[in-house]
Amino acid sequence: MTSTSLPRPSAPWTVAARPVDAPVSAGLLREYLVDVADRWYELYEGRSTTPEEIEKHLAEMPSDDLAAPHGAFLVAHRGGEPAGCAGVRLLDGDGGRTAELKRMFVRPTMRGLGAAAVLLAAAEAAARGLGAGRIVLETRLDLTEARALYARHGYADVPPFCEGPYSEVWLGKELDGGRLG
Repeated sequence: MTSTSLPRPSAPWTVAARPVDAPVSAGLLREYLVDVADRWYELYEGRSTTPEEIEKHLAEMPSDDLAAPHGAFLVAHRGGEPAGCAGVRLLDGDGGRTAELKRMFVRPTMRGLGAAAVLLAAAEAAARGLGAGRIVLETRLDLTEARALYARHGYADVPPFCEGPYSEVWLGKELDGGRLG
């Protein structure tokens, strides 16, 4: 006689603001950087990132602006396990109307389970809580899964609002549901 196992109910997602320098936050930010850096180095140089390069990049990309009163850093958990993170910060220049999404990351073992959509919704809510009416982000062409996620959630191309060696695509969304153009 064969037994069939029923699917287990999935643990609920929880998302909460955390200090960006808390151990869980710092760990997720390091994993984020290793993930995106390895993808870039493998694509363009055929190799993984070295520990020295990770340390250098971490030093070059401080995240202390993802904290109150002008930002927020969010950590998603599932079943008590840290699953991913996202940060938002208000941009200068338009009186706090625009927030930028930063460091959006879901651990590889948690991908495909809905964490990204939950984190994105929480980041948008945090941006609204900061007083922003729109949210923007920049990403790379090779991060196709991320770009598909943003498109599914109403993000559209916007003019470049920053520059950098990894900035190739700029997207935005009105937080009242409309698209930026």
